Amino acid sequence: MFSTPRARTTRLVAGALALAGTAAALVAMAPVAAAATTGGKAVTAASSSAPDTRAMWVWDTSTPAATVDLAVGAGIDQLFVAVPPNLATSSQLPNIKALSDRARAAGIRVDALGGDPGWVDNPTWVVTYWLKPAKSSGLFTGIHVDVEPYSTSAWGTDQQSVVSKYLTLLDKLKANAGTYPIEADIPFWFNTIRAVTSTGAASTLDREIMKRTAGVTVMSYRNTAAGTDGTLDVASPALTAGAALGKPVRLGQETNYLGSTAVDTKQTFYGWTRTAMEAQLVQVNAGARAYATYAGLAIHDATGYAAMAP
Repeated sequence: MFSTPRARTTRLVAGALALAGTAAALVAMAPVAAAATTGGKAVTAASSSAPDTRAMWVWDTSTPAATVDLAVGAGIDQLFVAVPPNLATSSQLPNIKALSDRARAAGIRVDALGGDPGWVDNPTWVVTYWLKPAKSSGLFTGIHVDVEPYSTSAWGTDQQSVVSKYLTLLDKLKANAGTYPIEADIPFWFNTIRAVTSTGAASTLDREIMKRTAGVTVMSYRNTAAGTDGTLDVASPALTAGAALGKPVRLGQETNYLGSTAVDTKQTFYGWTRTAMEAQLVQVNAGARAYATYAGLAIHDATGYAAMAP
């Protein structure tokens, strides 16, 4: 029931090597925008007063020390760390514990990351075998889900049923999370997907997700900040909705190879230097500060970022 999203699976082995080989060099080369504001302090999703804060997805947990060194050097305040089901008996537990312990010692918040499109059909399984073991480990501060329900086969034939099931999943996670805040990844276009409120009134999927979570990270994957179809343009509906609902909104940026088409390449900073990417991220921060609940950037992911040239 748990799988690493398709676009990331083939990079895990190469990612471990990249992290181990580049993290030490990156420690001394933190992004200007992040280094000026983070100071190694833990920042929660609700800290919209510090829009230069940064989070990072970590799907490959095989190199704990290198990953934390990378995060420190990149000015990262929060890690979304991939967690398998049945964590207590998983062979991945030692590395995940080492990563969490090192990160927290460095002042970095660590959230349990999980998700699979199939989760929408099995919310009870998710709570029993993923959420509760992750909570019981004591290794995390919050819960971060990346479900991507539009990847299910039913999305194209019965979208509203999938939407309803996804929102039910979030309700069940929230009901069983206790004091752990639930955050979710969403694509920027969820404002175009119809949903209904608890009273049956018309709404949109982005807003209904925000109502059920402590905050969202928008997959606003563009390698230009400004202009039509830039990051700020595609993210503006989610930023507007977050401000209206009082919910923190992060903006995600991609660094991995997605493909060679024009559509693929515009969604990622793959092949760019980190210096060139930073020039765009500074513009994203500057523009997004206009929204009251903007909560900073999220970099996808540790593997892709580690592989970037300075």
